[in-house]
Amino acid sequence: MMMRTYFGALPFPSLQVDAEGNSRLPWHEPDDFEAASREEKDSFMEGRPSVSYWQDAWRRLKRNKVAMVSIYVIGAIFLFAFVGPLFFENDYSTQIRGAENIAPCWEYPFGTDKLGRDMLLRTMYGTRISLTIGVTASVIVLVIGTVYGSVSGFLGGKVDAVMMRIVELIYSIPEILVVLLLQTVLKQPLQDWFNSSDSALAQALAGVGPSLISIYIAFGLLYWVGMARIIRGQVLMLKEQEYVTAARALGASKGRIIRKHLWPNCIGQIIVTTCLQIPAAIFLESFLSFLGVGVAPPMTSLGDMCSEALGGMYSYPYRLYIPAVLLSLMILSLNLFGDGLRDALDPRLKK
Repeated sequence: MMMRTYFGALPFPSLQVDAEGNSRLPWHEPDDFEAASREEKDSFMEGRPSVSYWQDAWRRLKRNKVAMVSIYVIGAIFLFAFVGPLFFENDYSTQIRGAENIAPCWEYPFGTDKLGRDMLLRTMYGTRISLTIGVTASVIVLVIGTVYGSVSGFLGGKVDAVMMRIVELIYSIPEILVVLLLQTVLKQPLQDWFNSSDSALAQALAGVGPSLISIYIAFGLLYWVGMARIIRGQVLMLKEQEYVTAARALGASKGRIIRKHLWPNCIGQIIVTTCLQIPAAIFLESFLSFLGVGVAPPMTSLGDMCSEALGGMYSYPYRLYIPAVLLSLMILSLNLFGDGLRDALDPRLKK
């Protein structure tokens, strides 16, 4: 028995139907449809080891040559700032008699300033201060912004509306003005507390100085709103997923759902935003130090070194060029690494 079917004007091959009613193509035999053996499957399928999300992200990041070069530059700057001073006997505030205003030479590769202090050592400590401020401020932004944004997005409704109006109000406040006001208001009370208290906390904060404490407070008050809005948007999308509905049905509390289900799925955005916040914090501190309201002498930072070098910019230009180039290189590398990390952690950008 032969049967011919048509699809439009094109005929399909004739099907042969046997006595039991089973149809087959004329060039196929029944033995052709037997199950394949293990050896045949292994020879046909190319083995590929399974990789996790982070392994796949690291593999994509390694293919981004700009991001990888930025990682090496950041690592070199980190070693320069935190390991380099260990090879020196002097401190960043040590004044060397008779070594004032020496140009870069073999003994002093970055020269000395007008007080006879080694500019190489001061550059190392200034880079350390700038990196420390950037990382610390970013951690403050991470904690406050993540908690605030996740609570606002998960609760929704009137709570979300009120919390977002607070965010919009904070957006309208000029940050530099707040930093200057905090320094003016807190400088003397903090200094009196440092001088009168013998506690370990007071002694630790005394080394930081009132100016840096004001910068940290400003970040805690103002700069977390960007992180909060990003996390809120992610939580609004994720809370409608099936696994969140299942967790609610099983009786999980709101705090547990946020910690165990929502934050792990926002980790990519959290890491990228935090990495991009570090250069922003470094730039703000350098800008304030350049204006003279940053770190307190004799402590230094890259912005403070640029400010000190303005007086002798034409006579000793290396004092300005060295910290300015290092600051630019550090901020550029951190931004490029943050961009590469964003591309690696976003599966939608996978080719």
